[in-house]
Amino acid sequence: MYKQLTTDKENMELLLHSVQQLAVQRFQNIDSIPAAAKPQNVQNYSLPEEGLGAEAVLAQFQKEYQHLMCGSSGPRYWGYVTGGTTPASVLGDWLTTTFDQNTQSIEGRGDVSAILEKETIQLMLDFLELPKSFFGGFVTGATMSNFTCLGVARQWIGKNQGYDIARTGLQQPIQIAAGMPHSSVIKGIAMLGMGSTNIHKIPLLDGREALDIEQLEVFLQQNPSGEVILLSSAGTVNSVDFDDLKAISELKEKYNFWWHIDAAFGGLVACVDHKKHLVAGWENADSITVDCHKWFNIPYDNAVFFIQEKHQQRHIETFQNSNAPYLGNPMENFSYLNFLPENSRRFRALPVWFSLMAYGKKGHQEIVSRNIDLAQQLTNYIENSTIFKLVVPTRVNVVCFKVVNFSQKQQDAFLKTLNGRRKIFITASVYKGESCFRAAFVNWQTTQKDIAIAIEELEAIYHICTANE
Repeated sequence: MYKQLTTDKENMELLLHSVQQLAVQRFQNIDSIPAAAKPQNVQNYSLPEEGLGAEAVLAQFQKEYQHLMCGSSGPRYWGYVTGGTTPASVLGDWLTTTFDQNTQSIEGRGDVSAILEKETIQLMLDFLELPKSFFGGFVTGATMSNFTCLGVARQWIGKNQGYDIARTGLQQPIQIAAGMPHSSVIKGIAMLGMGSTNIHKIPLLDGREALDIEQLEVFLQQNPSGEVILLSSAGTVNSVDFDDLKAISELKEKYNFWWHIDAAFGGLVACVDHKKHLVAGWENADSITVDCHKWFNIPYDNAVFFIQEKHQQRHIETFQNSNAPYLGNPMENFSYLNFLPENSRRFRALPVWFSLMAYGKKGHQEIVSRNIDLAQQLTNYIENSTIFKLVVPTRVNVVCFKVVNFSQKQQDAFLKTLNGRRKIFITASVYKGESCFRAAFVNWQTTQKDIAIAIEELEAIYHICTANE
């Protein structure tokens, strides 16, 4: 064995203790770690001939890189939709690496990790109040979850048209309809060869990011049964708007189409009594995407897909790994090899299982409810302010606002100054052609104290910007 490997194996307890101390320090100080990144001035290194050993490399990381990493998992990082990491999920993620399971099969060929993954899917279905008629698995993020669901949808369409797309490829365009699809959905469509520009945009309701149900029905009437994929939103990125899922569910009783719901972060409203009406009817969808490294606060990278079990034949046809005899018959022996894009993958279910079991339904409900309340507190401040104004009503957990009477150049300078002070981090966005700032609340550690800090910062930056005019 190479000398550095031998040394590191002998010193593994000491090495892990050093990493543990680093991790504890970060957790304890995450509230004070700058929310935004500083200029990334790093030194380029050449590959060492003999290697430094793990202890020296850890020291080098701490010296050169640790201070450049912002608190993106902290309580005042409100950019994009970036969750944190609950303590239990960190434990699960450490063990995922430690046990290093390639989670695939159950029946006599693999270990317990695939069984635990299926158990975790059931826990998530319970939490989201979805029926047991769904099957699911873990992937890297919403993009791959959408890709997986739409891959099965594509196969379903092909079979309805009389051919096997997984074997022969696309022979004709597929009809796809959507109101306000997320970029990850469009990316999935592109990767599947269905054409990112081949989406029929259903008109939106006035002042909303939700599709017009009457216009959707007109489209369905004009297209053959069993040859349409409908993409619907359960939480758009700016206004967290929801398509009328209950009305779409009723259309499913009249028309035969594949219904996919992108519920990357918005689906978690299912656990909150005063918001769960937004996902009423989603139990009748054919497929659903939910991201775990957003509002579930699971370490990157982690997402889940749900597909109705009645589609398992099409699912296997799409992703079967049938070219290796030693892996068995995909129609007889269960393996995630035949349900997912990856042949090899991490045991992503474990950190989710840890967090759900550690905090239960009430713990995760509290995170979701608190974030919704905090978004409303910031909204109340903006609505009563003479400095700022809302760009769109706050429906759930994202607040879009701007400075009153500031030009675009001034708005840009405001945001640059705000993020440059690194106490909070928000991003720029555009809502129906209007530029704005966007703050997304999903972190398990965010509290009223952070709202107070944010308000203080917003007012301070405003005075700095106006004083410079």
